[in-house]
Amino acid sequence: MKHHKFTTAALLLSLTLCSCEDFLNTVPKDALTPPTTWKTPDDVDKFVVGCYDGWIEAWTIMYWDAASDLAYNNFPWEGFTVLGNGSMTAGNPGSSFYDFSNVQRCDVVLDNIDKVAFSDDSRKKDLIAQVRTLRAYDYFFMNFLYGGVPIVKYFTSAEEAQVPRETEEKVKQYVYDEIDAAIPDLKDVPAARGRVAKGAALAIKMRSALYWGDYQRAKEAAKEIIELKQYDLEPVYSDLFTLAGRDSKEIILATQCIPSTHTNGTVGQFYNNGDGGWSSVVPTKNLVDLYEMADGQTKEESVNYDPTHPFKGRDPRLAMTVLYPGASLEDGGIFNTLDKNLPSSNANPNYPTAADNSSKTALTWVKYLYPMSQYSDIWDTGCSPIVFRYADVLLTYAEASNELDGPSTEVYDMLDKIRLRAGMPAVDRNKYDTKETLRTFIRRERSVELAGEGLRRADLLRWKDDAGKMMAETVMNQPLLRYVGSVDYSQPDPELRATVKPGEEAVVEERQFKPYNRYLPIPQDNMDKNPKLTQNLGY
Repeated sequence: MKHHKFTTAALLLSLTLCSCEDFLNTVPKDALTPPTTWKTPDDVDKFVVGCYDGWIEAWTIMYWDAASDLAYNNFPWEGFTVLGNGSMTAGNPGSSFYDFSNVQRCDVVLDNIDKVAFSDDSRKKDLIAQVRTLRAYDYFFMNFLYGGVPIVKYFTSAEEAQVPRETEEKVKQYVYDEIDAAIPDLKDVPAARGRVAKGAALAIKMRSALYWGDYQRAKEAAKEIIELKQYDLEPVYSDLFTLAGRDSKEIILATQCIPSTHTNGTVGQFYNNGDGGWSSVVPTKNLVDLYEMADGQTKEESVNYDPTHPFKGRDPRLAMTVLYPGASLEDGGIFNTLDKNLPSSNANPNYPTAADNSSKTALTWVKYLYPMSQYSDIWDTGCSPIVFRYADVLLTYAEASNELDGPSTEVYDMLDKIRLRAGMPAVDRNKYDTKETLRTFIRRERSVELAGEGLRRADLLRWKDDAGKMMAETVMNQPLLRYVGSVDYSQPDPELRATVKPGEEAVVEERQFKPYNRYLPIPQDNMDKNPKLTQNLGY
């Protein structure tokens, strides 16, 4: 499949569209769409390309887990530290996703496409459906994060742009209606990598329904994706997160990054200090603790778990997701974040307190970063983080089906596909034989399978414990800890090289999560520009 390149003309067009002064970042001006612009279907396509530019940024996918217990963002100015530790305010919201600029681009297309004559009506319908899908996702994402946002129209003045928030339920229904209307007109197969087709729209339908707890709708959408028979699990889990895996049958939709054109430089920020990176976002001990042992038991259950060697005998996905102390490096070296000095007596640049750019958790990501040799320049890469993939579909189907009807052979079989691919044993059907026990299992499986892919915070917000509290209220209300210990370079087994000291972990960051943190604060500058907005409670 060919690359969908963001052409210079389209990029300039999209930049023009998002530079206008308005109150909601939503209002296109008539002057931006002169009558000479909308002449041919190719003109329309260029505007549609503009709707993809910035729709879902590669860097935000890579950062989002830092707003959860699974990752840590060391630099507050990058926007996710306050989301992780619960200190965000209207005046200091961290990264803001209250942004209607892409909705604006989509509205421009939908308001002008009828000016163009199409010889192929299906092409026109497909373009309209792509844009409606992109816009629906924007509303879904903002609505889930902020709990009710304005549904904007094509305004011609700043005064008209001052509109109040709609209810969360009304925006949800709008998203559902838009997606349902778009799906029948979308092509079954995307015209280019990165373009929305039927599978991607169904994935948005699936995820939005899952997040809002509409399990029947989520299950049906997942089933429709499965029945497309376009997707399958990649045989080797780690291949998905490399340049070589960008055309995997498992990927339903991914961001599209091209070196020197639409580049992903976030990769460079994620490497540890010794590799010239910044350790901007790093995995946590919390994530490591979630992985089962290789025998399928949790570390709390297994007699094989050794807390002094916590990386030994774990789910193979751990080593394919997290670079832990003692791991072997591509160049034959050993990753060491535990000792202040290396065997050469030189200072260890990766020791957590050695430099600002050293990983504060003593861990680094493997996903999207390794092998490091795949990138000729870590600051100018084609790394294209995944938005939707087939394993997520199977996990969603399993979760929704279990919530509706409890365990079933079909659910077990779907979970087994994911686990066997990773080298894990099948689900113990005797152990996880009730809705409640299987729910716990599915949540853990989802957390480790999709770790580092930006979905964890949303899961913690929507999952409830037995008392009805958000899971975030438990796991986000405890300090982040890092391992303390030493690395033995003479040990041939990388899983045994690190010896840590249980109970002597260092505190990385104190964290809190209040119930009102379910929603993010609307940034104060947006409140100032639109006096009809109301702020979320607690901020």
